[in-house]
Amino acid sequence: MRCHYCDRKASFAPELGGVQVGLCDTHFRERFEDLAESEALASLRQKLDIDRPD
Repeated sequence: MRCHYCDRKASFAPELGGVQVGLCDTHFRERFEDLAESEALASLRQKLDIDRPD
C-alpha cells in the first residue's frame, strides 16, 4: 500500500468503517501532531478519562 499523501510505501494503514488509508512515517507523524493539537483528542481523553491518576 502507498501513502495517501505521497508515493512512499505506507508504514501505517489505519482502517475505519471499511476504509483503509496508507500513511508513510512522515505523514503519520504530521497527522498525529494535528490530532494531538485538536479539540477532538481533548474530548476523547475526557470521555475515556485517560489522564486520571491510578
